[in-house]
Amino acid sequence: MKSKITTVFAKLKARGGKAFIPYIMAGDPELAETLKRVLLLEKCGADIVELGVPFSDPLADGPTIQAAAERALKAGVTLRKVIAFVRELRQHTAIPIVLMTYYNPVFKYSEEAFVRDASEAGVDGVIIPDLPPDEAKSLRALSRKKGAFDTIFLAAPTSTLQRIRYITAACSGFVYYVSMTGITGSQLLIDGELQDHLALVRQATDKPVAVGFGVSTPEQARALRQVSDGVIVGSAIVKKFHEHPVDAAGYISQLREAI
Repeated sequence: MKSKITTVFAKLKARGGKAFIPYIMAGDPELAETLKRVLLLEKCGADIVELGVPFSDPLADGPTIQAAAERALKAGVTLRKVIAFVRELRQHTAIPIVLMTYYNPVFKYSEEAFVRDASEAGVDGVIIPDLPPDEAKSLRALSRKKGAFDTIFLAAPTSTLQRIRYITAACSGFVYYVSMTGITGSQLLIDGELQDHLALVRQATDKPVAVGFGVSTPEQARALRQVSDGVIVGSAIVKKFHEHPVDAAGYISQLREAI
């Protein structure tokens, strides 16, 4: 069975399109507002929504997303509540949802219960930045049993070709290419080195490759669409929703148009 994420990328490829994958933090500032924001993202042209799960020690996240996680944690949001939220969200939209979480909450929940509950609630895939594919064999096996639940891993600029082959083989849905060494929200530099390394990823797999970390302007998004199958925008959208919510729809639409 093809996953919803695989189907989205296949449809986009057939018409020469690229995926727009915005990220927001679940429960920032509350889950009722997150519901409105997911629906707004879809209305503005998002193809897949990446939904952050708040965690107290988010090692891959910069200050913007860390602050969003702190606001969500203060609101009492947990992994269990995020899964229940997706179940409710499915009454309003069928857009593919990918959870981005850390391994500690999944471990506490138990891998088996997490995959079962998340997939049954309508979650389409998961990204766990601190769980490398080498350590994710049991999670991957559980996900394969569900058939349409994707496990997405991160390839970085420091990854060798051999490592890239291992990472991409473990991925389903798409490959998440981290555009820089650093944390979310850092300054993005689109240069020959980035393009050369993306070419290595292309050499290793025919799976869709989406690029994230540091994308904040329509111009950057437009440049990345030339070398990828999708563009992930996180910190800039989280910041816009928090600081200038009335401008969010226009900004998101500009990103969609650029991609």
